[in-house]
Parts: sequence; C-alpha cells; structure tokens
Amino acid sequence: MSSYSLQYSSITKKAIMALAGLFLITFLFVHLGINLTLLIPGNETTDDRELFNKAAHFMGTFFLVRAFEVILFGGLFIHIIYGLIVQIQNWMARPNRYKVEGWSHTSPFSKFMIHTGAVILIFLVIHLMDFYIKAKFLGEVADVTYNGDTTHDLGALVVLKFKNLWFVIGYIVAFVLLAFHLDHAFQSAFQTLGLNHSKYMPFLKGLSRAIAIFLGVAFTVIPLVIYFSDNIQV
Repeated sequence: MSSYSLQYSSITKKAIMALAGLFLITFLFVHLGINLTLLIPGNETTDDRELFNKAAHFMGTFFLVRAFEVILFGGLFIHIIYGLIVQIQNWMARPNRYKVEGWSHTSPFSKFMIHTGAVILIFLVIHLMDFYIKAKFLGEVADVTYNGDTTHDLGALVVLKFKNLWFVIGYIVAFVLLAFHLDHAFQSAFQTLGLNHSKYMPFLKGLSRAIAIFLGVAFTVIPLVIYFSDNIQV
C-alpha cells in the first residue's frame, strides 16, 4: 500500500472517530440532564426519585430512543476501535520521539489521550455493569410503581452508590479525566474535519474548554451533593 493510501486511510479513520466522538458528547448532555433530576426534591404527590425514574424508563422504552441506543453503542465502539488504530499508527509512524516536541505533543490534553481514554473505558464498563446490565438483563434492580405504571427504581440504586465514599471518589476521578479528554477531543474533532480556520479556531478552543469544565464539574457535583445531603436517602 502506498504512503498516500496509508495517509488517506488514517485521515478517514480520524474523521469517523471525530464524528463518533461529537455524537457521544451530545449524549453526555442528555445523560447529565437526567442525572440532575435526582437533585430535584419531591413534593406532596411525587417522591425524590420519581422524575429520574420516569426519565430513565422513557429512555429505556421509547422506540426512537432505543434505536439511538444502538447508534450510541455503535458510535462508542467505533470511537474506541478507531482511536486505538490511529494511536498505534501514530506510534509506528514515530518510532523515535522528537528531541524537542511541540505543544501538541507535550500538552497533557493531547499526549495522554489514549491513557485517559483507557481509564474512561474501564469506568464505563463498570458503570454499565452496575446499572445497564443489572436493569436490562439481570433483573437485580427493584421495581417501583407510579400511577399504576411499574418501572425500575434506578434512582435508588444511584443514590445507594453515591452514599459510598469510594464509589464517589472513583466517579469523580473518572469524570475529571473525562474533562481532560474532552478538552482536547472536542477541538481536535473540528480540526480533523477540516474546520481549523484561524478565524474561528480560537472560539472552538474556548468552547472546548468550556464544555470540558462544565461537564466535568456538573457530573462531579451530583455525587457530592447526594453523599453529603441528609435529605437524599434511599
């Protein structure tokens, strides 16, 4: 295979990985919105977890969401596999490290993308086993009934996990690393797609940093509030 073909193949993989990554970022905002409902207190007619459980039930049963679930897992798989392939290709293309590396090679946001990605993948596997697998396939999540409709009480499981200090610490570490990962990944995705004009790249870099900080902080606030709050109990 010619060097041109290899280069074209690498660029194509990066573009597909970038698109899959941008799709996954949109899912993070949806996931965050649902998780934040756990912090909304109940009232005379609803308990503290009802809104969360109803939202989770809708996400797990509505046919359009179920279809996007397949796309989501497909996008995640593509992002992981192509990320590994591109990283291996980069290692093979640069067997000898540059004596003086530029910012793109020395920045922790770019230099350790594969490492933060690996930790996030481990967390994701544990997270899926704790919630998705237990609810979907093992039937280990208790049921709760609202107005005659029965659903899984995933809210109780989340609160139970977030009352465990070690789980809270692990969760926070994972999302801090995710924030580092996103800080470089978001802007890098647009560069890969060719949207790296000098006029708007500073804006995209700033937006990338803002999204990384917002998601990192928002996701870590939730377990901290639940852990320290006496009003949120299973």
